[in-house]
Amino acid sequence: MKIQTEAVHFSADSQLLTFVEQKISKLEQFFNRISQAQVVLKMSRLGKKIEHIAEIKLHVPNGFIYIKESSKSFEAALNKAVVLLRLQLLRYKMKRFSYGLI
Repeated sequence: MKIQTEAVHFSADSQLLTFVEQKISKLEQFFNRISQAQVVLKMSRLGKKIEHIAEIKLHVPNGFIYIKESSKSFEAALNKAVVLLRLQLLRYKMKRFSYGLI
């Protein structure tokens, strides 16, 4: 799987990029036909509060799976997004299995 990481309006350090790679690569345990993952990390300011946003788009056969999560830190936002992506991947896999496409 090819993983593309983009940081919008800030520069991500190597520790954050390594964390992203580890979390996204674990998704292949649930569905091994993911061809590409696009991760966009953003910072949004809501008044005095700063939100960290993680958007993940997985390219799977016949489409893609997209999730967007925000939290107080990028690590927390990525953890939330990966948990939800895991559920969506399992649902996608079961749907394909029921149609005989796997």
